[in-house]
Amino acid sequence: MQKSYLMTLYEIAEKDPEVMLLLADSGSGYENLFLQHLPGRMFDFGIAEENMVAAAAGMASCGKIPFVYTASAFLSYRSMEFLRDDVCLQKRNVKLIGMGTGLGWSTLGPTHHTTEELGILRAMPHLTVLSPSDSLRTAECVRLAYETEGPVYVRIGMGGEPVIYDEADAPKKGENRMLREGKDAVVFSTGTILPEVLNAADTLAEEGIRIRVIDVCRVKPFDEAAVLRELETTDTVFTAEEHSVTGGLGTAVAEVLAANGKPAAFHKIGLDNVFAKGYGTQQEVRMQNGLDAAGIVEQIRTFYRR
Repeated sequence: MQKSYLMTLYEIAEKDPEVMLLLADSGSGYENLFLQHLPGRMFDFGIAEENMVAAAAGMASCGKIPFVYTASAFLSYRSMEFLRDDVCLQKRNVKLIGMGTGLGWSTLGPTHHTTEELGILRAMPHLTVLSPSDSLRTAECVRLAYETEGPVYVRIGMGGEPVIYDEADAPKKGENRMLREGKDAVVFSTGTILPEVLNAADTLAEEGIRIRVIDVCRVKPFDEAAVLRELETTDTVFTAEEHSVTGGLGTAVAEVLAANGKPAAFHKIGLDNVFAKGYGTQQEVRMQNGLDAAGIVEQIRTFYRR
């Protein structure tokens, strides 16, 4: 997903001289294209994320289109006051790319996890929030961020995530997309945990529980109508996210259910009032916290037993 982001941004920047790449000691190598072919268009601020966000707001005030790129924990937590006051309050045309969302920085523990940021970002006025599930959706979100006037936050993984979509089937403009059909229940999910959800749905289908899987890419503004359409054919709803069950996708879906008076059997899968435990690969940390395919299957089985 990092490569997809930077290569897509480079293609955009080749055509638009106002596009800038800002880093905070967070390069992956692909940004060297900017150094070699677009001199003066990349700035590395070192480990000074707050200054980087403030500088991006200043650039935007001068007509530039800065893409701010660093570890998601440092962007969504450490820089929040600057994101709020300099970018969102002023409605600056700044694009923020948080890399390694959820449990992506799995070897570094809870200080580097971003499992609460959706609750913060969803509450931020004027901010569009996008959460792609694979490299193709990442490219889509980078283009959508560029085309959207105003502040945009895009959550991406570390790299090496499974590809879900192919070029012919790639969605546009961040809309929801059904990835599995099913009549027994619907599960809404977002971000890089989608492959785990798909594997869980396949396992449950073998047991006779057919779960419809919906990829939610645009978390804010939230597509309320798309959620309501899914409820026309089922009254059993799950959400699954690599995030706290408070404030994230599950809360967004719950708000739709409550606001529209929709009776539904509803269960949120995620971290429930805890920080993630364990260290290792992202897959290993997911497993330790019940957020791999097996853990998701077990939560859905338990729900049906009740």
